[in-house]
Amino acid sequence: MKKKVLSVLLAATMLTGILAGCGNGATTDQGGAGTSDAGTTDAGTTDAGSTDAGAADAGAAAGEGAVLNIYTWNTEFMNRLTDHYPGYTKGSDNTETDENGNLKGTVEGKIGDITVKFNITPSKDNAYQNNLDEALLGQESAAADDKVDIFLVEADYALKYVNSDYSMAVKDLGITDADIADQYKYTQDVVTDSNGVLKGLSWQGCPGVMFYNREAAKEVFGSDDPAAVQEKVKDWAAFNATAKELHDAGYSIVTSAADTYRTYSNNVSSPWVVDGKINIDENLMNWVNDSKALVDAGYIGTSELWSADWSKGFFPDGKVFAYFGPAWLVNFSMSADTEGSIGYNGGWGATEGPQGFFWGGTWICAATGTDNVATIKDIMLQLTCNPEIMKEIVIKDDDFVNNKPTMEAMAQDTSYSSKVLGGQNPLAMYCAGVNDLDLSNLSDYDQACNEEFQKAMLDYMKGNVDLDTAKENFFKAVVTKHPDLTY
Repeated sequence: MKKKVLSVLLAATMLTGILAGCGNGATTDQGGAGTSDAGTTDAGTTDAGSTDAGAADAGAAAGEGAVLNIYTWNTEFMNRLTDHYPGYTKGSDNTETDENGNLKGTVEGKIGDITVKFNITPSKDNAYQNNLDEALLGQESAAADDKVDIFLVEADYALKYVNSDYSMAVKDLGITDADIADQYKYTQDVVTDSNGVLKGLSWQGCPGVMFYNREAAKEVFGSDDPAAVQEKVKDWAAFNATAKELHDAGYSIVTSAADTYRTYSNNVSSPWVVDGKINIDENLMNWVNDSKALVDAGYIGTSELWSADWSKGFFPDGKVFAYFGPAWLVNFSMSADTEGSIGYNGGWGATEGPQGFFWGGTWICAATGTDNVATIKDIMLQLTCNPEIMKEIVIKDDDFVNNKPTMEAMAQDTSYSSKVLGGQNPLAMYCAGVNDLDLSNLSDYDQACNEEFQKAMLDYMKGNVDLDTAKENFFKAVVTKHPDLTY
């Protein structure tokens, strides 16, 4: 895709809001748990072909740029880098908290002689993408120390940047297929362009499960054993029947219809757009119809994700049975560090739920025009390929990492358990889910379609409009953002 074409796309997409998963601007910072001493890892002995801790210092002397500019929407990647990259030293923090409780501003550190500068802009109201788009559009004329070097993307809008000249192929950084052979394929599919070129890497995988309230399970079902709970939610028919059982006992099976959306939307058989026309897959309508029935029965509500009403179930008094999400949700976005919460007291359990799914994730992309190629290569290799660092992240940060051998070994490791999950080791469950992920239906339009469909259908579920009007509102909203589409 030519840059002038991308310029139009970027300008159009500046209008698009973001309902993100992992790293949503309204979530709790997902990297805050990292406390490892990165210096204890011998990066020079990894199988990934990565360089040792002095590589970046040597690269700077050999012509690497003086400043490594990293664009992101929160501190998750920053914490992974600062806590686990060999030789990183922390510097100044020039951030402030916005009205939504999210950090914005800059944080600086050092890798050898290179100043690392994190440019943090929260995602709310599409601010992060707008800021990144402006920077990328000015990349060619920017001074060397002001150029974007690394930027982070999420699955819903990754293709916007991947299908452009503004992101570099990882092979052009010197990263080989052998280096990344142990990564989960779906994580590479997300950032592979329309020509089959890989344009980014991630340190994490985000397969989802159903987190359930153990005390509620014991009270209502007589057991909080994951197998027993799974029988109650093994498919959508069982899930919907169990919703009534829980309601009669004073619990909502989930807070909102929005809770189950990703599980349905990840199991569609067709993409959002077919031959330029907006397409509503049958499984998306299953979500609408199932959710509408539950809402009308009074079993669940219609609150938006990340709202105060949606979050009430993080605490016992909220009387919410379950949430759907990956490891980052229960560990970093459900008040697990707040005294009195269910997570703080190890009160959640994990089971597969009705269907496998994934939600969110963060991908590292190198910006075309960077003058820090060697440093970016090493960061990608260390944080996404080094098995020692991968294991470090699992243990210290409770993250699910993008390394199949590491995760399969950890799944069988009896010494590993999750405090939030009451001592349960859920990794085998995650591993089973991630192997079945199919991203063949991803498209450039996913962000707008997912956001606007949920917005329109929640309006219908609330009884504000009929179904036909909700569909029409959805179509019009998407076409406003993407005038090239029809319906």
